[in-house]
Amino acid sequence: MAAHSPLRPRHRLSTSSSGTSSSEYASSSSSTSRSSLDEDSVNVRVTPYWCAYRSVIESRGFRLDTYKDVKEWYHEYWAGLRSQGYPVSKDLPGYIRACRGQDENELCRDDGLPERLFRGTQCSTGAKVIIKAVHLLSREYDVIRYLWSPSLRKHPTNHCIPLLDLIEVSKDSLAFIVMEEWSPQLVTAIPCNLGQFFHALRQCVEHVVFMHSHRIAHLDISIHNIVTDYKGHYACIDYELSTRYDNVAPARVCSARGTEIPPELERGEWSDPFKVDVYALGFLILRAMELTGYDVPELHALVKHMVRSRHDQRPTAQQVLQSFNGIVARMHPSRLQISCFQ
Repeated sequence: MAAHSPLRPRHRLSTSSSGTSSSEYASSSSSTSRSSLDEDSVNVRVTPYWCAYRSVIESRGFRLDTYKDVKEWYHEYWAGLRSQGYPVSKDLPGYIRACRGQDENELCRDDGLPERLFRGTQCSTGAKVIIKAVHLLSREYDVIRYLWSPSLRKHPTNHCIPLLDLIEVSKDSLAFIVMEEWSPQLVTAIPCNLGQFFHALRQCVEHVVFMHSHRIAHLDISIHNIVTDYKGHYACIDYELSTRYDNVAPARVCSARGTEIPPELERGEWSDPFKVDVYALGFLILRAMELTGYDVPELHALVKHMVRSRHDQRPTAQQVLQSFNGIVARMHPSRLQISCFQ
């Protein structure tokens, strides 16, 4: 759901442009209660014709990137590199494409992003944003709207990517999720010591516990779906497969989708969606250790339980968090200061 690449600029489909507000609500009905809806039709990835919705988005205080915006972004980026003594190369695809635009005020999509995402700017602050188009009745929008409801958004363990607005275009069954633009941390920048590494992982685990406490399964927990603001905050993104299981017992899932697929789903069997998340969370921890160089034996022992072949033998997310906190609490403070660069 968020953007990582410094590239910019393309799209297709949809027509109308009358938007309605939708920031102050909490959906009381879950995705799983919508048995009358065609699941495939409302949960497909949408690729709107962004130009048709430009004025609607601007009326809510956000500007989609133009060729001019992209060129200015690169100029500021290079100026920052020069000030730090780094060499600058202007032979970048995003910049070259922006320079080829005949009208500087035309929209300029980032070719490094899926067509359902568009970069933009919050007009009042100049902050960069990512805008995601989804079907108004999709599971993703239902989950996002619920997680960002007034009663949940401020919860300390709700590490959902911060939202700035939810814009609905009802006549087109379309919604735009406007979120802060964060970056991947564990992939592109390594935490400077083991304590900070644990801080990042704890937020990942906490968010899974938070979602499960509200009967939400993410179903695509992955190292690639974790982002940061570079200020010590980490967030989960991409709720495309997420599902609310209100009033559903026992919760079951059979779809082998997502990044980290447990063996039972690979075999076409039914599984507990919450244990599917635990399995994927185990691999997130494992891959985070591999990518950063923080190889922690105690975490390997925890992961071993999380990725057991039988889903009923895996711990709950809450049990994982308790074990994780215990591991950190037993470590000597000097060990937490160890850096993988040493």
